[in-house]
Amino acid sequence: MGLENDNYYSVARRKEVREESRKLRKKFLRYKEAEIVYSIQHKKLLELADAAGALYRIDGYVLINREIFDEYLEQFHQPPKTKAKAAPKVSRWKK
Repeated sequence: MGLENDNYYSVARRKEVREESRKLRKKFLRYKEAEIVYSIQHKKLLELADAAGALYRIDGYVLINREIFDEYLEQFHQPPKTKAKAAPKVSRWKK
């Protein structure tokens, strides 16, 4: 493997790229954009964003602060309850 491939597979480099991409994404979303991003209906989205304190209302526009809303949603994360193993991947092309 060359130096370029080493950087590609480097865990530190991958974390660095992930952090850079977070900085580049939008900080505020309009509610219609947020509905698509989070796959939540309008009424529930506004209810959750309000509870999170992530709503901004400016001249008739409703903006949602993505960072605050993401942190709020993390409190609803449920750990897996099953300890099942994934089925082995079998290629249908190889025999």
